[in-house]
Amino acid sequence: MSIDSTWLRCPNCFSDLSPVDERVFGCDRGHRFDRAKQGYLTLLPPKAPRTVGDDRAMLDARAALLGSGAYRPIADEILHATAIDSAGGTPSIADLGCGTGYYSQRIAEAHPGARFLLADRSADAVRASLRSLPDGTGIVMDIWRPFPIRSAVADVVLNVFAPRNPAEFARILHASGRVVVVVPRVGHLAELRRAGLLLDVPPEKASTTTERLDDAGLIRRSAATVEYRIEADGNLRRMLSGMGPSAHHAASTADVSDDTSIEVTVSVDVLGFGHRSGSASG
Repeated sequence: MSIDSTWLRCPNCFSDLSPVDERVFGCDRGHRFDRAKQGYLTLLPPKAPRTVGDDRAMLDARAALLGSGAYRPIADEILHATAIDSAGGTPSIADLGCGTGYYSQRIAEAHPGARFLLADRSADAVRASLRSLPDGTGIVMDIWRPFPIRSAVADVVLNVFAPRNPAEFARILHASGRVVVVVPRVGHLAELRRAGLLLDVPPEKASTTTERLDDAGLIRRSAATVEYRIEADGNLRRMLSGMGPSAHHAASTADVSDDTSIEVTVSVDVLGFGHRSGSASG
């Protein structure tokens, strides 16, 4: 696993990062960052909150669910929304909130030469993503602070069921690039929400997201609703309820019966955004 420093800037002073030696990266102002043995960098700003993001149990549940193919239609629509031109050279994809790396892996299958930046607040998530995409550059970062990512370096910014920082999305996006955001609709996994296994989805999430990105100079270029139903036995329902933020809050699923299956609705919006002016900010 290697780190492509052309993605990166210092989280302290925003100067470009480059290798100092085999295991250390630094900037010209003397800030230094050690590469973990698993191949990633932790690039957190001073006094960053002590949150750790998704834990291993959540990531294991997500990996099992995604490995079952239950969300493959979402991955297919994400690939379409990236609008990557196969004849346009090597695309650079920044997966912010990368989780297990599943969606980036789907893009890599379609575009074998693509470059990937795999970023998450959870070190466990970055490690999982690098197992899926060992040639990617992995970083632990804080989505709410200025990114340790250089300006205008991403052809695609991918943000799937993850927190959003529209101003920073706009800054790191190439002039002709695309931000792809996936948000749940009110009906997403509604059967599990009614059973108290998941938190509610705020109404009009796509509209709110669109407004926030528009305020940052990113206008909506595409929108697609992906909606279908899956047959979910007890094991699959435990995966669905255990793989996201609801795992910290929802009722226990220990009493979910493996003997019963129900139909569960999958319903999401896949939104594509580009710079309003056609030129990146920075």
